[in-house]
Amino acid sequence: MSNLALSAVETAPQAGIKEGVYKVASTDLVFETSERVELKSITREIAAFVEQSPVRDGVVLVSSLHTTCGLMLNETQGALLSDMVSMFEQVVPRGVYYKHNDPLLSDCDRKNADAHLRAIIVGLSLTIPVVDGKLKLGTWQNVVLTEFDGPNRRRVHLQAMGV
Repeated sequence: MSNLALSAVETAPQAGIKEGVYKVASTDLVFETSERVELKSITREIAAFVEQSPVRDGVVLVSSLHTTCGLMLNETQGALLSDMVSMFEQVVPRGVYYKHNDPLLSDCDRKNADAHLRAIIVGLSLTIPVVDGKLKLGTWQNVVLTEFDGPNRRRVHLQAMGV
């Protein structure tokens, strides 16, 4: 049975395979936030980088360079973003005891344990397909910077890789 499957793979047409020189392009983007918890689309800035990069087909890795600021793919409709902020407060409330905020247990004076925990839930990086030099996103998908410890100045690293 496995010989048949292997044979089918070997003789399958090479549809969709792009050949060329593998390229990598990188940059850092900087975003200012004005609220302690803020969700903002950074899709346009990432799309502009990808379109200017030499990568036509591959992926772009988007990475937050912070432990209290995450990244997610979602819709950016105003009421939904407000619901998300409420959800983060319900799942990881700010006003409860955390060891990280306790001066007897931690040297952190920012009292931002909730921000760290929220960023863990959201995640710090995304990988997005690049097709024909453009981000391959669904109709309502946006890259959302999730600030949990603002106001702040946030850096996001982009690395486009492919042919």
